[in-house]
Amino acid sequence: MEKKVLISGAGPSGLALAISLSRQGTPFTIIDRDEGPGTTSRAMAIQARTLELYEQLGIVNKIVINGMIVNEVNFFKNKNHMAQIPMGLIGREMSEFPYVLILPQDVHERILVDALNEAGHEVRWRHELKHFRDDGEVVEAEIETPGGTVTEEYAYICGCDGASSTVRKALDIEFAGGTYHPVFFVADVESETLMESPSIGFRDENFCLGFPIRTIGQVRLIGVIPDEYMADGEAPRDFSGMRAHAENILPVKIKKVNWYSAYRSHHRVAESFRRGRVFLVGDAGHVHSPAGGQGMNTGIGDAVNLAWKLSAVLKGRAAEGILDTYEAERIKFARTLLNTTDRLFRFMVNKQHLRNFVIPVFIPRLLRFDNMKARLFRTLSQIHIEYQESGLSAGEAGKVKGGDRLPWTGRGEVNNHRPLRSLDWQIHVYGKLTGEVERLADEACLSVFHMPWDESMKGTGIEEDSIYLVRPDGYISAAAKHENPDAIRTMLADYRIRGLSGGKDG
Repeated sequence: MEKKVLISGAGPSGLALAISLSRQGTPFTIIDRDEGPGTTSRAMAIQARTLELYEQLGIVNKIVINGMIVNEVNFFKNKNHMAQIPMGLIGREMSEFPYVLILPQDVHERILVDALNEAGHEVRWRHELKHFRDDGEVVEAEIETPGGTVTEEYAYICGCDGASSTVRKALDIEFAGGTYHPVFFVADVESETLMESPSIGFRDENFCLGFPIRTIGQVRLIGVIPDEYMADGEAPRDFSGMRAHAENILPVKIKKVNWYSAYRSHHRVAESFRRGRVFLVGDAGHVHSPAGGQGMNTGIGDAVNLAWKLSAVLKGRAAEGILDTYEAERIKFARTLLNTTDRLFRFMVNKQHLRNFVIPVFIPRLLRFDNMKARLFRTLSQIHIEYQESGLSAGEAGKVKGGDRLPWTGRGEVNNHRPLRSLDWQIHVYGKLTGEVERLADEACLSVFHMPWDESMKGTGIEEDSIYLVRPDGYISAAAKHENPDAIRTMLADYRIRGLSGGKDG
């Protein structure tokens, strides 16, 4: 039997997983019960860490060229402009993509589907995973197709099938958390008043968020539906009655409503992201409040983290135990993110007096300081995510530890993130390259990226004469000084890591 992966669900997480497996030459099948990609804007923020991963996958240019960079965020109170936070390139010292990108999810998904098609793969639309059985060696999957029900065997199944995941429910994995009481509205409208940047408006106990989508004349509006618009606990069926409410908070003049929906936001994390040969990815494993634009990006991070590990095991390039690190690494961040977004959500919704002062007045003043803007970028961008407690992380050199994202040093002529396009293990050397390190790399069939030391690297936390064993997803597995690479040697041995190619590069 050909060792294939079944991906159930073709949203951003499932598509990113499929593209990553494709780039690594790992057989897979991706299915989705829908007719085709989504047709509404839904999640719109794409963070820098996601763009870095897309750069590795070779699709970032198509994503960026179709999106809009957030240059500033404006604050309004009673429709009066209170403050502006300049965003633009606030992460220019930390990432090749030092901004937040706005791209409607339907456009985003179409780009991913096209990339998958160009690589010679396709989503099997109108295919739904109904049942599966994991016997320890393979997973037998029963799939409902337009032509009837078929049964196929797979090495692994990845449930990327959303918050109502069939895969999670079949595994009987608890999805602990809850549902927020307020009912939200989301509407995509056309406005006579142009909105060039994201805006946050406040009036009394109400607030409304506005984002430009596709063009500055098209706006996404998000807010809580006031009690006076609710009828017997039910949200209004259309947005007509809510127009005046939104126009009373933000400087918009709505001339057409393209799409409207009401919903309650959930906050949940599955108790486990893996059972045997079956994994949960994205919303199937965690859902968060929309605060901060983190949910979709977290799911894509899950997908890339899992894809290279599955590929390594299926190709015999790593011990099967490396798959255990997927849950350990990603569930920790999902729980942390849930707590963070939960606090921010409750603050926005429940703390009227603090909200009406702290957000429109105090926060913009605080973010005038460069160090505060840098901290904001690190958090929003997700480049702060680390796996230092993972069994796949060891050692330290300078301020950089095993489990950290490889710091970016691309401000000069050489971009140290460019070799990560190989999606393979590699050794990075900053300073002196010794024969011992070269031999270590050759034995494990790893490429070596060597940068002679430059004082400008100190600002990234990298220390002179440091060496790093870098994972296929751009995280450091082991860090050491050149005179004692034991942490790297031990990591390679413990997980039986072998690269796909060898030789010196750089």
